Amino acid sequence: MKIKQAQNIVNQWITEYGVKYFDVKTNMIILTEEVGEMARVIAREYGEQSKKENEILNLEDEIADVLWVLIAIANQTGIDLTRAFEKNIKKKTIRDNSRHKNNLKLK
Repeated sequence: MKIKQAQNIVNQWITEYGVKYFDVKTNMIILTEEVGEMARVIAREYGEQSKKENEILNLEDEIADVLWVLIAIANQTGIDLTRAFEKNIKKKTIRDNSRHKNNLKLK
């Protein structure tokens, strides 16, 4: 699936089942909540924190929730994520083309 297709699918779902977009501030709060849920899974699966009894952890689902809300925010603010991502990769490549290669901490 291409990023633009994902943006269209989220838009279609929201207009069909969600009635309308939440305002951007609400979606930012929801995004923060979803990132927190993703962090909880990582802390328990990959970090030192132990799982609660009967707790179900699903990193794949939590990452998808984060992506969903990010796409919703992009849609409602008129951002073409394909173009934004391409510009961002270009920026990072110019800025960091040797930074990490020369980082002794990464050797």
